[in-house]
Amino acid sequence: MAKLQMQKIEIIALIEDSKNLIERMQRRGVVELFCNDDEKLLKYNTASAVSGFERSIQTAESALAYAEKYSENKPSILDSLNGRKPMTTKEFSESKTQTDKTLNLCYKILDCVKKISDCETNISKNEVQIDMLKPWKSLDIPQNFKGTRYTKFYIGTLPAQYTINQLNEIVLQADQNAMFEINVVSSRKEQTCISVVCHNDCSSLVYDSLRDIGFAVLSPSSSRTFLEEIDFMQNEISSFQKTIDESKNKIKEYSKSIEDIKFLIDYLVMRRDKYLAISKVETSQKTVIVQGYIPKRYVEGLVKEFEQKYTVAITVTDPTDEDDVPVLLKNGPFSEPVEGITEMYALPNKRDVDPSSVMAFFYYLFFGMMLSDAGYGLMMLIGTTIALKKFTIEGALKKSLKMFQYCGISTLIWGALFGSWFGDLPQIIASNFFGTTIKTTALWFEPIADPIKLLLFSFALGIVHLFWGLAVNFGILWKEGKKFDAFCDVVPIYLTILGVCPIGASILISVSPTLVNVGKYMALVGVILIVLTSGRTNKNIFVRFFGGLYGLYNVATGYLGDILSYSRLLALGLATGSIAGVINMIATMPDNKILKAILLIVVGIAGHTANMLINLLGAYVHSDRLQFVELFSKFYEGGGRAFNPLKANTKYIKFKKENIYE
Repeated sequence: MAKLQMQKIEIIALIEDSKNLIERMQRRGVVELFCNDDEKLLKYNTASAVSGFERSIQTAESALAYAEKYSENKPSILDSLNGRKPMTTKEFSESKTQTDKTLNLCYKILDCVKKISDCETNISKNEVQIDMLKPWKSLDIPQNFKGTRYTKFYIGTLPAQYTINQLNEIVLQADQNAMFEINVVSSRKEQTCISVVCHNDCSSLVYDSLRDIGFAVLSPSSSRTFLEEIDFMQNEISSFQKTIDESKNKIKEYSKSIEDIKFLIDYLVMRRDKYLAISKVETSQKTVIVQGYIPKRYVEGLVKEFEQKYTVAITVTDPTDEDDVPVLLKNGPFSEPVEGITEMYALPNKRDVDPSSVMAFFYYLFFGMMLSDAGYGLMMLIGTTIALKKFTIEGALKKSLKMFQYCGISTLIWGALFGSWFGDLPQIIASNFFGTTIKTTALWFEPIADPIKLLLFSFALGIVHLFWGLAVNFGILWKEGKKFDAFCDVVPIYLTILGVCPIGASILISVSPTLVNVGKYMALVGVILIVLTSGRTNKNIFVRFFGGLYGLYNVATGYLGDILSYSRLLALGLATGSIAGVINMIATMPDNKILKAILLIVVGIAGHTANMLINLLGAYVHSDRLQFVELFSKFYEGGGRAFNPLKANTKYIKFKKENIYE
């Protein structure tokens, strides 16, 4: 089906039905709303409601993240492959009555998280403080002790290692009669912790002497001793840790409601989207007007359902050329998997055809030819088939797996034709473990033995690929009534390339002289037609002639480069087989058969897995390139806008009956 035909729909309903109508439209997911901004009509201002839902969504998502983090039943990675939970409308209605309760639960989870965060911060602070107090723990006096009636008491640090004798000598140098006592509490290379007691009369002298060598006074305010302070902080840490454990246990208990939180998130997202849609709705005193785009295939079903449910007047019209019509792709099971490749490049515009069905066969063909190992293809086929059968995969991931499933089939076929089964593994096993020789497993030929044959075959496939793109362009121009343009833009290029092919091939292989002569005449006719028609839009005969020569230059250089680019089919195909062969050779280097078998298994699994992944990436990238650069340039412009309907844009649940019009 390719691009679905779009129509404009206008629904006029009673204002009391507006919310229910929007909700039903959201569940169906087939209408993209727009607003004409008629100044005579009113619109709802839903900004505050949308902001409220955004805040609640953020709260629920944060709560879900922490609930999953602390939950005892953590889902496996494979569980994430399963799609959304199906739910009936009745089940949805029953579940949404619990959303207020679930939202309160989310706030409780976040409160517990805040407690955990605060406690962890306090634990870190206490641990740092304990580390600072440890050098003083042997000083058994209150921290805030400043001295007696006749003495001053200081505690502090020096920025180097000192002994008591050194410190005494420093002070006595200032005054031999000073009355003081210095105690080294702890000492290490970077710092010395000391306490000083001195008579009031000489306190300033003692302090100044020590300050000259970097003495920094500490002034703690606690009346506890340092050891008591350390014990106090350790008790606080234990208390904080207890609060953390209690909060984590609460979150674990709350995590039993993870499914409810997931439902809440989806419910809030639907409500937010609903109010965003309502802001696009225009109203009068008694009616509401809803306008949008809808695929033509869904019109009949939607009109019938809405006319049965509501008092409505529905008008459906074809869009005009000025309308910004969205694009929705719809292909069969063979072409649908490569829709993602098209979307990666650009969606088709109004004039374009959907290139998904145009490129699907060639995409799978080229991918398989570049990977070209039957063993790798078989692994891809088995892996994707199991994933698609065992898990309820949805959306883009399902399309990607289907695409790689078809690519795996293509790789399996090309690998069998070229005789590559994990490289030359059958031959290696036969010669090393059974003493027999297998000359080849190729159903056609081995590329390593005859690369020229594969190169010419790659060029031939490339020419067919390019001609297919030109044929699509011919069809587009013909359908638009530009029949002469269709002939001039396509047929001369066909003649020129087909004429040059036998001439070019004769350089590498033997070609029949008759075929070469026929090619010369075909190429000559094509060249003449290109020169005569390339500048046809200009009335000046000289400008037209030189425009024709320029057109010939573009065809010659452009198509030569295009055709040569298909040599990557040869290069990547040879790379896969060559690397696989090297892996097998390394694995069978030991003389001992038992060691050789073990090494073949270990090195084979690791090496072939890496080789498959690396070359799979290369095949994917270069298959994309051949479509984007070589094929699309012949007929495709792109620039379309994706169809973005109002729908239940949910992550965890889905309605069992969403689009009932299919």
